[in-house]
Amino acid sequence: MTEKFQMTRRSMLAGAAIAGALTPLVGAMSAHAEEAVPSALHTAAPVDLASLPRVKVDLVRPPFVHAHTQKAEGGPKIVEFTLTIEEKKLVIDDQGTELHAMTFDGSVPGPLMVVHQDDYVEVTLNNPETNQLQHNIDFHSATGGLGGGALTVVNPGESAVLRFKATKAGVFVYHCAPPGMVPWHVTSGMNGAIMVLPREGLSDGKGNALTYDKVYYIGEQDFYVPRDENGNFKKYESAGDSYADTLEVMRTLTPSHIVFNGAVGALTGENALKAQVGDKVLIVHSQANRDTRPHLIGGHGDYVWATGKFRNAPDVDQETWFIPGGTAGAAFYTFEQPGIYAYVNHNLIEAFELGAAAHFAVTGEWNNDLMTSVRAPSGS
Repeated sequence: MTEKFQMTRRSMLAGAAIAGALTPLVGAMSAHAEEAVPSALHTAAPVDLASLPRVKVDLVRPPFVHAHTQKAEGGPKIVEFTLTIEEKKLVIDDQGTELHAMTFDGSVPGPLMVVHQDDYVEVTLNNPETNQLQHNIDFHSATGGLGGGALTVVNPGESAVLRFKATKAGVFVYHCAPPGMVPWHVTSGMNGAIMVLPREGLSDGKGNALTYDKVYYIGEQDFYVPRDENGNFKKYESAGDSYADTLEVMRTLTPSHIVFNGAVGALTGENALKAQVGDKVLIVHSQANRDTRPHLIGGHGDYVWATGKFRNAPDVDQETWFIPGGTAGAAFYTFEQPGIYAYVNHNLIEAFELGAAAHFAVTGEWNNDLMTSVRAPSGS
């Protein structure tokens, strides 16, 4: 399997102009970690980790989120997660466009993880020998070692275990960041988010608790699929075969698709997100590579942490909010009317032409005081 990996990587990188700017840094960080981190983890920890309770979490596929408490119960815990890397072919639109995706747990985005501030996050990262590429994981919520990237470089057939303390409250991106290939892996779908809740739960910034009834995770993804001379999307036998052409498209900074949760229409129609009038819904939205402008058509962001950090007081009554690339944001909204709400990237070209749209299907009683038809459309 090692020989297979090396040959695949040589073929993939042949003629590529990536200088591998992170390669020396990852190597240096890994070497330093091998010398210093094990003893630091075992002897310089601020608490006796052996005395902490362990909680094993079974992750679920986005847009859904695994069961969790909004307020911490008891003291800090070691929360265990397992992520298995899956390289797979995806169909990303109704035209049958194919993409050789790289994923955490088989979905784009990867699962949302939820812990509380001061918990310890312990992640087992598996790279099955059936894969062809090297991978790792960089947590924007972690401190040190390239966010864990320096300690988790796994070839096919390998696994690694990373533990870090969740010291900052908020929602944060995680993504794959292997030496020399970071943008390719991220734009092939290999990213997700983690939510670190304050131990006392969310608040409005004025001391009042905010408790949500539902939470949904929307991962916005830009894809860069090459076209042939006739303008048709090309298909390839493997990710390695597509690499050179995909790199050319990536360098134009012009995505072929911008989608929510892995494909055009993944969160519309029968897949619409469900709510009822009166439901308080937390929407976690990540974009690992490009800026985005979420907007709920017919609703608002009652409380918005656009850059996702819960120690900051939320903005209120927002129409559209700005999430910088490489960031996850959160918005809290109480639905007041039934109907279909479109949730879009309000670069409307990206929403309506490239796919960055979702639907909320909300049931309940209509409130004429909030909106009514005074006169139906007519010719006079």
